Amino acid sequence: MRGIVKQFPGVRALDGVDLDVDAGEVHCLLGQNGAGKSTLIKVLAGAHRPDEGALTLAGVPVAFSAPHAADAAGIATIHQELDLVPGLSVAENVVLGHEPARFGFTRPRDAEHVTRALLRRLGHPEIPPRRELGRLSAAGQQVVSMARALARDARLIVMDEPSAVLDPDEVQNLFRVIRELTAEGVAVVYISHRLEEIREIGDRVTVLKDGRTVARNLPARTTPTADVIRLMTGRSLEYAFPPREEAPFGDVVLDVTGLGRAGEFSDVSFTVRAGEVIGLAGLVGSGRSEILETVYGARRATTGTVHVRDRALRPGSVPAAVRAGMGLCPEERKSQGLLMAEPVARNVSLPALARFSRGGFLGRDAELVAAGAVTARLDVRPADPTRPVNTLSGGNQQKVVLARWLLQGCSVLLLDEPTRGVDVGARSEIYALIRRLAADGVAIVLVSSEVPEVLGLADQVLVVREGRIVHAAPSSELDESRVLDLVMEGTTS
Repeated sequence: MRGIVKQFPGVRALDGVDLDVDAGEVHCLLGQNGAGKSTLIKVLAGAHRPDEGALTLAGVPVAFSAPHAADAAGIATIHQELDLVPGLSVAENVVLGHEPARFGFTRPRDAEHVTRALLRRLGHPEIPPRRELGRLSAAGQQVVSMARALARDARLIVMDEPSAVLDPDEVQNLFRVIRELTAEGVAVVYISHRLEEIREIGDRVTVLKDGRTVARNLPARTTPTADVIRLMTGRSLEYAFPPREEAPFGDVVLDVTGLGRAGEFSDVSFTVRAGEVIGLAGLVGSGRSEILETVYGARRATTGTVHVRDRALRPGSVPAAVRAGMGLCPEERKSQGLLMAEPVARNVSLPALARFSRGGFLGRDAELVAAGAVTARLDVRPADPTRPVNTLSGGNQQKVVLARWLLQGCSVLLLDEPTRGVDVGARSEIYALIRRLAADGVAIVLVSSEVPEVLGLADQVLVVREGRIVHAAPSSELDESRVLDLVMEGTTS
C-alpha cells in the first residue's frame, strides 16, 4: 500500500499511509485509537475505496470495489468487531459466501466437515458446528471468526485485536496457528494494543499516528517499548498505574451474599466499600462477566442477594440497579453498551434523561451542555457531542460509556474489560479516571483478562475459577505468577 489517502466529512482519516507485507511474515500495525489502523485495513479489505494511493498484490496493481473482491483476491480479515451472523450455525458462518455446493445445491454435511477440521486445527474441537453462533461466548465467536478466515485459503490474513477475548492458553494456541500459516507462506497483518504480544509473534512493525506512517520496518523483537510508545503517542509515556490514595475506605456500599446462577457460578460473596476497587481475575469463561451482569440485574440470580447501601435489589432488574446508583460498562461496548447510530450526547444521557425532561419534552440544549461537559472532562475526541458514536475510535467509545455513569453520578461502578481494544495512551487516561472515581468515593468492581491490570488497579483481588471464588487477598500480597497459578490450577484457600 502506497500513499493511501481516505477522507471522511470533517476528517482526513488516512493521509498518505504506506504499508508493505512480505509473504510468510507477521507484520504488526500499531497506533493509538484513531490513528487510522481500522480505516487502513478496511481499505485493504475492500470496505473503503481510497481517495488516493495504490495497492499492489504480488506485484500486480489491484483495486477492490467491495469486500468480496478482496476476498476473491486472497485477503481475509478478522475484524475487532466480528462480522458474524448470530442467527446462523457455526458451520454456516464459517462457509458463508463459500458454501460447498453440487449441482446448485448447498451441502451442509460438507460444511460441517470443513468446520470441524478447522476448529480442530484451532484447538477447539469442542465447539459443535451445528450450534447457533449466538449461543457461544465472545471467545468462542472469536475462534469461529478465525476459522472463517482460514476457510478462505487466503494469501494475506489481517487480524485486528484477535486476542482481546482469549485467555493465555488460547493466545498461545493462536500464535501456534499463525506460525503454521507463515511457514506456509501466508502473510499476516497483526494489530494489537498488547505490546508484549508484538514482541513474541511479530517480525516487523509499522506505526501510524494521526493518519500518517511515522515508522516502518522496525524489528518487532528488539525495538524498545519506550520507543514504540513515543512513536505512537508523540510523547514519552510510562505504562504505569496512578498511585493509590492513602485515605481509608468508607462504609460498605455493595454487599453481595451467596449469589449464584445455575450452570454459571455459585456461592459468590463479597463487599465493596466506598472508594475501594475490587478486581475479579480469572480465565475467559470462568464466570467473571456473568457475576457482574447478575449483580447488575442483566441476568437473574437463582440464589443469593445484592444490597446497595443496605437496600436489597430486586433480582433480574436493571432499572432497580440503576435507581440504586449502580452502573455497568459491559465487555462488548458496541453491542451491549452503546447506541452506535446515535450521537455521543444521547449515549451519555441515557440513564439521566428524566433530568433533561420538562413537561414530557426533552431539553436538547441542556442535554448537549451536560454531555459536552462530562465528555470534555474525559477528553473524548473529537470534542463534539452531536457526532454519531460509531464515528469514534474504540478508546473514545469506551470513554463515552464511562461518561454516561459519570453524568449519572453512580455510587457503584461495574467495569468489564474497561481497556479492551484501547491503546496505551487512552488506557493510561482510563486508569487515571478509575483511580479518580475511587478517590471520590465510588465503589468499583473490575473484571479484566490482563492480570497486571487487576493487580495494578484493585485494592482487593478475587480469583474466580469455574464459577467459584477460589482465593481472595489484597493485591499487595499477590503477583502475576501467583494469580495465574490460581486461575489455571484451581488451588483453593
